[in-house]
Amino acid sequence: MNETFRSESDSMGAMQVPASAYYGAQTARAIENFPISDLRFPRSFIRALGLIKKHAALTNQELGGLKPEIAAAIEKAAQEVADGKWDGEFVLDIFQTGSGTSTNMNANEVIANRAMELLGARRGDKLVHPNDHVNRGQSSNDVIPTAMHVAALDGIEHALIPALEELQKALAAKAKEFHDVLKIGRTHLQDATPIRLGQEFGGYASQVQHGIERLRAAEKHLGELALGGTAVGTGINTHPAFARRTISRLAAETGLALCEAPNHFEAQSGKDAVVETSGALKTLAVSLIKIANDLRWLGSGPRLGLGELRLPATQPGSSIMPGKVNPVMCEMLLQVCAQVLGNDTAITFGGSLGNFELNVMMPVMTHNLLQAIALLAKGSEVFARRCVAGLEADRAKCQGNLELSLSNCTILAPVIGYDKAAKIAKTAYETNRTIRQVAAEISGLEAARLEELLDPGRQA
Repeated sequence: MNETFRSESDSMGAMQVPASAYYGAQTARAIENFPISDLRFPRSFIRALGLIKKHAALTNQELGGLKPEIAAAIEKAAQEVADGKWDGEFVLDIFQTGSGTSTNMNANEVIANRAMELLGARRGDKLVHPNDHVNRGQSSNDVIPTAMHVAALDGIEHALIPALEELQKALAAKAKEFHDVLKIGRTHLQDATPIRLGQEFGGYASQVQHGIERLRAAEKHLGELALGGTAVGTGINTHPAFARRTISRLAAETGLALCEAPNHFEAQSGKDAVVETSGALKTLAVSLIKIANDLRWLGSGPRLGLGELRLPATQPGSSIMPGKVNPVMCEMLLQVCAQVLGNDTAITFGGSLGNFELNVMMPVMTHNLLQAIALLAKGSEVFARRCVAGLEADRAKCQGNLELSLSNCTILAPVIGYDKAAKIAKTAYETNRTIRQVAAEISGLEAARLEELLDPGRQA
């Protein structure tokens, strides 16, 4: 109610800006234009923007485009943005101009006003200009996709892949632990031939490993940055060495494999690298759905389900049924993956709207890509620690289910013929007996030979 304002101007005229704000007229105008949702760019993206502005200032000073004192103030202010000190100043909705110009200017204004403060000037004085100084050699059209790629690559490399490696190791450890546990395999949701529980978990571990490898493959194109293309890909109004030097500095600070895009028209008009990365995330989500779903079914019961696994009891499962424990970690991961599949749909559609020299869906693509990476990273980590690590095999249930399976007759077919083996299975089902019991009566095989054939350890 008692907020005071200052007047700032952009190319369209004066705007009233809260006196305490570090953002300026263009951000204030965008606040009025886009009151759409409560979705904002995430911390990882704002960090990437801050780093880009910081290293751009250092490069521009090196190339003679900025005075040392201006560059130093921008560098310090931009580092504060990267560190999260001014996150509250990034107030704009995800649903805005498709190039992300409003958010690029949000960053330019915050950094300019903070730099002026560091130099002893007042906010809004334009001693440090958001366009002429902070945005020098840049355009929203190359900065926003650059920040998108840097933030996504950083999230994949430093959060998602480590989480997946932890999950893969946890699954591989269970594969080794459960190697001696014989159980029934299942196809079409029906009993099949014997397998080892460890073999199932080896398959899960391999799925996660393949997911890591797909992400590694996507990193190559994600590391190609649009910076240097400026408005349409031609590099107008920027020094020929600007992008290369700035990206080199970014790579050194982040530890990421970054390079200038070999073709700026591809980098700005298409977002194929983002669509490709989202495809790898979608495939990973599909793998995790299969794993989580299998585990909750294998642990169903505990008495009247499959019950071959005992899942960790992490919390009470019901507000009305005492003693009930649910597979909540599996359900958490399934929901994470459902969201990732939805994110991929938005990203795929967004990628299709690269009109002529610019894609105009970058903010919503950025939001969905970074959210998918963050959700999969945290979901995989929690699932590994609070579900997979605590799994136990119910060896008695596995053995009991195995003995009851009608598919035990499969191993007999090459010896006594398919038709006779099928008759044994049908008789066992109709008389509620085991294959072993019926085969002893009508297979014509000696007892020792029958026991040898029906040994599940020889079949898995």
